[in-house]
Amino acid sequence: MKEEGKKYENDLEKRTFRFSVDVIKFLKTIKYSKENDVLKYQLAKAATSIGANYEEAQGAFSKEDFKYKISICFREAKEANYWLRILKEVGISNNETLYDLIQESSELKNIFGSIMKKIHFRKDV
Repeated sequence: MKEEGKKYENDLEKRTFRFSVDVIKFLKTIKYSKENDVLKYQLAKAATSIGANYEEAQGAFSKEDFKYKISICFREAKEANYWLRILKEVGISNNETLYDLIQESSELKNIFGSIMKKIHFRKDV
């Protein structure tokens, strides 16, 4: 998050890592209940998958493998955004951190969507 005035970095590898860590820290603030645990589990999986798949994309064995990993990043960013919006809507949390995470997941979704569009039109990738 924007801890101590820090903004998310432009380096996508660092940014996706920071998002994963920030989501996990945020999830630790949500109280236990069966319903909350389902939401927390789903969000944790989606949020951490973004960075993990981006790291894998950097070591892709082929152009197709790279495209596939980036498409997973896009889908997981969309899913993370979905779970964050549910947390907001049901009132589990309404703090600034949640709003920052929603914004960041939306930005990550847009970034990976843009990468996918560029890859689709390039002949060399």
